[in-house]
Amino acid sequence: MEKLGKDKLIILFLCGVFLLVLSWPTGSSKREKSNSGTEERKVAETVPQEEYVQKLEKKLENMLSKLEGVKRVKVMITLKNSGEKVTLKDSPYSQETDTQKEDGRATESTRFSTEETTVLVETEEGTEPYVIKEKEPQAEGVLILVEGMERAELKSEISEAVEALFGVPPHKIKVMKMDAE
Repeated sequence: MEKLGKDKLIILFLCGVFLLVLSWPTGSSKREKSNSGTEERKVAETVPQEEYVQKLEKKLENMLSKLEGVKRVKVMITLKNSGEKVTLKDSPYSQETDTQKEDGRATESTRFSTEETTVLVETEEGTEPYVIKEKEPQAEGVLILVEGMERAELKSEISEAVEALFGVPPHKIKVMKMDAE
């Protein structure tokens, strides 16, 4: 019986060491520091705006070139903004209620106070705000040059596709016929 107890104790000890090793931080993620403690979080990396536009243009060109009647296509997209990063805010608040009795009447006053601070993370470059959401840049206008646009309805189909994909109003989408080279 005593031997069985030692075996169980050794197995429990080894399981504990195994769990400790699994939960050990690797150091590859960045740490978040705030008033309420420490958590591991990764900071969002951003793609430069020019690369983002080129990526969108290439994707749209690839899709439109597969349409029936389209031989070649070139796309130009302009952006309304450069996107937005939403940072995590720590917003503790406090509430104080005072009750005063005077001449048999009770008056109650309540005071609220809030303080907003941005949660920061430590990176190799220093301290940066912690980004919880990143909004992509919005398209402002789209110009599409199409070679081989024989079908009349092709122009409206392309315009409707761009409107659906990017949310650009129809008056900011221009589909034109490209010269054959």
